[in-house]
Amino acid sequence: MDPECSRLLPALCAVLADPRQPVADDTCLEKLLDWFTTVTEAGSSLLLLQENPCLVELLFRVLKSQDLSSRILSFSLRLAGIFAAQEDCFQYLQGELLPMLFGEVGPLGGAAWTAPAVRSGWIQGLRTLAQHPSALRFLAACGAVDTIFSLQGDSSLFVASAAGQLLVHILDLAMRGPAEGRCSPQACDWPACAQKIVCHIEDSLCSIATPQVTQALNVLTTVFGHCHGLWTQGLWVRLSPLVARLLEKDPVPASHSLVDLLLSVARSSVPSSDRGLWETLAQTLSHLSPTQAGPLALGILKLQDCPQALRTQAFGVLLQPLACVLEAAAQAPGPPGLLGGAAGDPMTVDVLLCSKSACVGLLCCALTHLGLLQPLPQRPSPWPQAPLLGAAVTVLRLCSGSVAPTSDVGGRLCAILVGCGRVQRAALDFLGALSQGAGPQESVMQVFSVLLEYLMSPESSSMVLKKAFQATLRWLLSSPKTPGCCDLDPRTQLFLRELLPVLQKRLCSPCWEVRDSGLEFLTQMTRHWGGQAGFRQALLASEVPELTKQLLQDPESYVRASAVTATGQLSSWGLLAAPASPERPGAQQKSLLVELLHVLCADSEGFPRRAVMQVFTEWLRDGHADVAEDPERFVARVLQAASRDQDWEVRAQGLELALVFLGRLLGPRGSHCPCAVALPEAAPPGTLAQALPEAAPPGTLAQALQVLCRVQLFEFAFRALFDCDRPVAQKSCDLLLFLRAKAAPCGSPQEAGDSPNVASVEATLQRWQAGEQGQPLGYLEPGAVMAVLRSIDLEGLRDTLAESSDHVEKSPRSLLQDMLAAVGVLGENEADCY
Repeated sequence: MDPECSRLLPALCAVLADPRQPVADDTCLEKLLDWFTTVTEAGSSLLLLQENPCLVELLFRVLKSQDLSSRILSFSLRLAGIFAAQEDCFQYLQGELLPMLFGEVGPLGGAAWTAPAVRSGWIQGLRTLAQHPSALRFLAACGAVDTIFSLQGDSSLFVASAAGQLLVHILDLAMRGPAEGRCSPQACDWPACAQKIVCHIEDSLCSIATPQVTQALNVLTTVFGHCHGLWTQGLWVRLSPLVARLLEKDPVPASHSLVDLLLSVARSSVPSSDRGLWETLAQTLSHLSPTQAGPLALGILKLQDCPQALRTQAFGVLLQPLACVLEAAAQAPGPPGLLGGAAGDPMTVDVLLCSKSACVGLLCCALTHLGLLQPLPQRPSPWPQAPLLGAAVTVLRLCSGSVAPTSDVGGRLCAILVGCGRVQRAALDFLGALSQGAGPQESVMQVFSVLLEYLMSPESSSMVLKKAFQATLRWLLSSPKTPGCCDLDPRTQLFLRELLPVLQKRLCSPCWEVRDSGLEFLTQMTRHWGGQAGFRQALLASEVPELTKQLLQDPESYVRASAVTATGQLSSWGLLAAPASPERPGAQQKSLLVELLHVLCADSEGFPRRAVMQVFTEWLRDGHADVAEDPERFVARVLQAASRDQDWEVRAQGLELALVFLGRLLGPRGSHCPCAVALPEAAPPGTLAQALPEAAPPGTLAQALQVLCRVQLFEFAFRALFDCDRPVAQKSCDLLLFLRAKAAPCGSPQEAGDSPNVASVEATLQRWQAGEQGQPLGYLEPGAVMAVLRSIDLEGLRDTLAESSDHVEKSPRSLLQDMLAAVGVLGENEADCY
């Protein structure tokens, strides 16, 4: 321990033990415990107590005080546990202190026990303490295990959960050592402490009170999830009959906890030794209600090794709700088992019709579980893709009221589901997940039809529309190409022609969330299909590009940001407007550049300005036509605007753009020649030919530096180096290090280390570092720039920036000083308050 900390400890212990002093806040006490944990992990706890007797004195004084706060008492219990985790220190404290802290004569029998913080501290102290055989004997002698049993039902959920976890820890500790490797279920072979816990679990499993059954199941779930000794196999052999007996009760008690336990056991080493587990799982699937059985069925299907018969049964459980829907909505009787042999189960039908909440819950769970299962490699095979598509479409049509079932069950189901947004969202998510699998042409056309129906419907809420756009995007991007052709297939092109007028309408919606969802959809479509002739033709024939551009003036900032991204993507592919006239080539796109610069300079919200910077960076990286015309002027204008922005993310993105510009002038990271040009790997067609090959880097480093000086990149980077927002300063540091590394192997321009320009720059940087940011650097000579770059300790600055903002203040000594200063023990100049 630091000598200065040892000097401060006695005063701090006196403050903590004095009920008249204001109680330190919880954060300080937690930091103090973390520090003591670190100290004891690095050395001897016994030596720490012997060198700092004030710590033991604190624990004794806490016990004797009658009006100490519950937080200090809880802190003391946890602190004692940290010290006693080492067996020699445990022996040192065991005589009088530990029984008084954790036994019946301590807080257990006092008024302080009514505070949940004290009960929690007692549990956490024992959890830390229980690391060795001596601790087990202590727990048995002081009656702590019985207290833990009672705390499982504590009114505080945190205390009850911690008590269950402590029982698992004690059981695991008891079964280590001599008991490790034994898997006999005979009670006489188990240590006394383990026998007591297991007997308590047995009694709880046999209880008629559901809370006690739940506690036992939760403890066992944690055991099989975290303990991996062979003894767990013997534990399951001993307890599995009691678990199976729960299935005989109606209703099955604590069904959620029972499902968690069975899946935890199935994932452990038990199935290799007890094949009866699979039978228990099958029985559980049969006895639980459809809603309760869904999570268990999904968990079974996710297992790597599972009997095929059980997998088939589990898959049938997941399919039953959709099978019922298909049968109920059928216009004419169909063959039994529409979904891979799964027929509508009467119990499932009863749940679907008993109430709206039950019906919605069951359908949403079934759709969600099947959606999670679809992409997994262990999903059932064959996968009933076509029936599932039909079921998802049917559910969506029942919700929209566009289907008229003839059966009584179908009519009642339609009345329950019509207008239900929750089921609509779940079904659209599931429909999107099914896009990864092929389906018959008729089914795919039904999918496109129902998606278009939802996108057009005035009844669709903004969230439903967002889900519909997402599902539509997934289906469009997964649509097959025409054989021998790189363009879209005829069905997709036909759907696009129907879709774009709908998108056009949604971009004019009075609801800003809908406009935003439409723009996000358009952006993704353009990013993936901007080069497809069919998409380009359909888009340019619509008013979507012009409407998108108009949304740059939308009153909602989120929509403006999405419009910036969408127009940037459209412009990259030459899709923003009809081709310009020969007299004014590119006039439309130039006006977009001006508009985006106006957004960057004038928009009052940060989201659109950030979006503009991302678009500009992408344009520069991909060699956009507007940028290629005059890259220097473009970069200079953007950096000038970014340097004045109050949003740190805009300034950071400005540095990203500057780094891209550096890469185009000096070559990307990893290349050694400053004449190398970094062309983008992939860019929209028609832009690579204009992507700066002529105007890329000049042939010498000096010329490249002249360009960087003209665009005032160095002033922007040097100012950002002392930015009050650390991410900006870190990016600037990285950029300048990159530049210095690029310049080093190529020789340097004429040194200017003694010129007045260098001295002026260094003086200005010192003022900037001190917080005086007003004075500009002005025009810089390349030689002066390189001289300044070599004089700045960029590596040291990078290391400093990498440290946390409170790296000085969070030291243990600073913590002790702050806690003492808070109660006036230290003078004002001695504290390190922050």
